[in-house]
Formats: sequence, structure tokens, C-alpha cells
Amino acid sequence: MERFDSRGSGGAVTVYWRPGCVFCIKLRTQLRAARIPYRKVNIWRDPDAAAFVRGVADGNETVPTVVVGDHPPMVNPSLARIRQALADA
Repeated sequence: MERFDSRGSGGAVTVYWRPGCVFCIKLRTQLRAARIPYRKVNIWRDPDAAAFVRGVADGNETVPTVVVGDHPPMVNPSLARIRQALADA
């Protein structure tokens, strides 16, 4: 699972998502509008990424799940929470 963790990569933002998720669409739109670069990982195309999400979301494939640098993974975070994690990175 560690291969999907962006810990140690400074303020890198990784967004785990799946098609049709309106919360994912909203968050990705907000990140683009805020000009915050991010890497997206589709958990329906990547079984290891889906396992990572289940590992941090109590066994559920809850998305968006976001990892920012050394900050613990965040399940369905707000843009403000991601900005705070970036400031802390």
C-alpha cells in the first residue's frame, strides 16, 4: 500500500477518485480553480489504489480520499482542509 502514499513528497497532492462520484468532481474542480496541482488515481482501474483507500476508510471505498505530503490520508476533505495540509507540509 505504501506505493500510493505520497508521504515524503513535499506538498504533493494525490486524489483517489472513481467515475460518477459527484464529491470527487466537486473537489477536483475546486483544486483546479485554486490552481493546486494534484495527481488523480482512479480506484476502479487500480486495485492496489482501491485497497489503499479501503485501508484508510474503515474498509470502504470512500472517495475522494486525499493524501498531501506527510499529512495523514483525508477522506472526503474540504478544500480548506487540503490547503491547511499543504501549509503544514
